Amino acid sequence: MDTGRDRGGDARRERWVDEAAGPLVRPYALTRGRTRARGGALDLVTILRATGARLPDGARLASEQRRLLALCARPCTVADLASDVALPLGVVQVLIGDLLDQGLVEVARRAPTDRLDPAILRKIRDELRAL
Repeated sequence: MDTGRDRGGDARRERWVDEAAGPLVRPYALTRGRTRARGGALDLVTILRATGARLPDGARLASEQRRLLALCARPCTVADLASDVALPLGVVQVLIGDLLDQGLVEVARRAPTDRLDPAILRKIRDELRAL
């Protein structure tokens, strides 16, 4: 580890890690050691969106949670969120779980349909066969 100390032993330029060691804050620190969201795991294709609700009094969000909340302004899957913020999926699931608990994001529900359009189903079938 490069401490960055000069020859006189001056610690003014001391660094905790070098570029190859990665971020100073490890992902598990972002979740305070938690590995699962309280409400259960969210799968990769769960679509989330911001509710527009205000942050509860006294509550604070980590910068990563603020980024996730901003990304949820438009409906977004959990997998896309993890990719966009460059954090491990498990960490994103825990952070999103906290946002769900605070009512800041919600799971987007599809409108129920009475019947699927046969033309769309045929097109999907044809595209799958083309693969």
